[in-house]
Amino acid sequence: MSHSTVPRSRAGAKTPETTPVASDDAGSSARPPSGGDGRAGKLGLRLRFRRDRTLILMTLPAVLLILVFNYIPILGNVVAFQDYDPYLSENGFIAIFQSPWVGVEQFERIFADSAFWHAVQNTFVLFFLQLVLFFPIPILLALLINSIVRPRIRAVAQAIMYLPHFFSWVLVVTVFMQIFGGAGVIAQTLRRHGYDGFDLMTNPEIFKYLVTVEMIWKDAGWGIIVFLAALSSVSHDLYEAAAMDGAGRWRRMWHITLPALRPVIALLLVLRVGDALTVGFEQLLLQRQAVGVDASDVLDTYVWWNGIRNQDFSYAAAAGLIKGVVGLALVLTANKVAHLMGEQGVYKK
Repeated sequence: MSHSTVPRSRAGAKTPETTPVASDDAGSSARPPSGGDGRAGKLGLRLRFRRDRTLILMTLPAVLLILVFNYIPILGNVVAFQDYDPYLSENGFIAIFQSPWVGVEQFERIFADSAFWHAVQNTFVLFFLQLVLFFPIPILLALLINSIVRPRIRAVAQAIMYLPHFFSWVLVVTVFMQIFGGAGVIAQTLRRHGYDGFDLMTNPEIFKYLVTVEMIWKDAGWGIIVFLAALSSVSHDLYEAAAMDGAGRWRRMWHITLPALRPVIALLLVLRVGDALTVGFEQLLLQRQAVGVDASDVLDTYVWWNGIRNQDFSYAAAAGLIKGVVGLALVLTANKVAHLMGEQGVYKK
């Protein structure tokens, strides 16, 4: 009589079942999130709004300001394709619908105007000067302040560098006039000692360099804020490890500090290139009469002179539209170059 090696269970007896224990590391046994769609990590629009409603309410005023002052005025560019006359109606907005359409006639006038191309030339000359002379200054100042050991001295240096940013351009031009003008301190001192004085504020040949120096004095200190914030995120352990390996101050700056600043430099460079056609409206307008139109006229002052002073609104709108399109193309091009260099730029790929 043969006996089976496997014992049979009695009729009606339940065989014990082993319940698998869900592991923290294994994701196969995890249940899908409540929602029934099985897509892990994704929430519905209502749940996301309930989760982020506080942040949305905080950003809502800023979004409304940008919408009212930046996006809605874009609709006004339609007057660039019209012969806009605000006096056709008591309401300037209603006059848009009553003004005749002229197509691209305003753009043809602009491209045939030699004063427009002269303003474009001055704009790009000032942009390249500011890019070469002004853009590196905040980086160098941030490295200099970051190397100061004593916190009190560092705070005083930052305050001194930040202060000119809060001065208006009227005050900045006045200060430079009192120093470098024909009746300024330097010119009067030279005359008292028997030398000929000078007046840099009315010299058209050096005006572009004078404008760049004024911008450096006013805004270079404010520009170091972003770079100091990037440097504060660098771990001091990296500097200590490099120092133990025998790296000097210059090698630590070259291999640790500058690589930490590289993403920020790329981002600000892209934004600066996109802002190439805006080189300082108020600053140049204040000094327009002293040096003449040929030296100080840029796209912003050209649009203001034709649109506000001459009341040729359609012509000025067409010039402003050209400036916006070229600026957008420069941003996209510079951002593409940043991607090719391995940086994120303004937005990801």
